[in-house]
Amino acid sequence: MQPQEGDGGGSEAIDVEDVGDVTVVRPHGEMDIARATAFRQVLLTALQTEVRPHEVCVDLQHLFFCDSSGLNALLNARAVADQTGQRLSLAAPTAQFMRLLEITGTDDLFPIEPAPPS
Repeated sequence: MQPQEGDGGGSEAIDVEDVGDVTVVRPHGEMDIARATAFRQVLLTALQTEVRPHEVCVDLQHLFFCDSSGLNALLNARAVADQTGQRLSLAAPTAQFMRLLEITGTDDLFPIEPAPPS
């Protein structure tokens, strides 16, 4: 795993790991307006692979809180994935994140897996 942002793997890091042909993006801690720009950049970088079709899976099990700015970063990445013929999935979302998707009516926009690839 390579930390992409934060303190090198600490509670606010965003880790990226290739598992087979899937790039797993793993945000930790809280995702709010202060971190959403970095999260968006990590997601877009993960989608810029030359190997197509490609899948990016966002492992949400270590994300304790996410607000609308974090969701907007995911929606932006989803649009890029759709335009470039890639797949963006979510894995192991917390109850808070699922509630955010339900409240915003975006719960049908992402494939949701019970666990990230290992």
